[in-house]
Amino acid sequence: MNNIEMIKDKASQAEVMTRKIFLAGLGAYGKSFEQTKSRFESLTTESSKMFADLVAKGEKLETEGKSMFTDVQTKISVKADLDNRVEALRTKLGLNKTDADDKIEALNAKIDSLTTAVAKLTSKPVAKRTAKVAVAK
Repeated sequence: MNNIEMIKDKASQAEVMTRKIFLAGLGAYGKSFEQTKSRFESLTTESSKMFADLVAKGEKLETEGKSMFTDVQTKISVKADLDNRVEALRTKLGLNKTDADDKIEALNAKIDSLTTAVAKLTSKPVAKRTAKVAVAK
């Protein structure tokens, strides 16, 4: 084998090797594209399923919340009605505070203030009171 044939042989081998490297790169690109496409489709399917699950959970919680709200609203209404009935019954039986009760409380307050004033007046020393009486005569 002479030099030219050796060079042609090496060039042919290099050409074959270059083609294999090109095909390996192309194959790697194709494989990564397929994997990416598969993952994308998987994520799309999973995210759609997750969204549907979240919507279903939200609807369930909304229904439960409305039910609880209705229950509380009913209890409040019943309590208000009961309070109104008790108040009406207390009024009929005369157990509610009346104007007379207010007047009695006001009189008690005046009596308390008068008692305090009398206590202050009686606690003054006797000498001062008698001196004032003597000057007045």
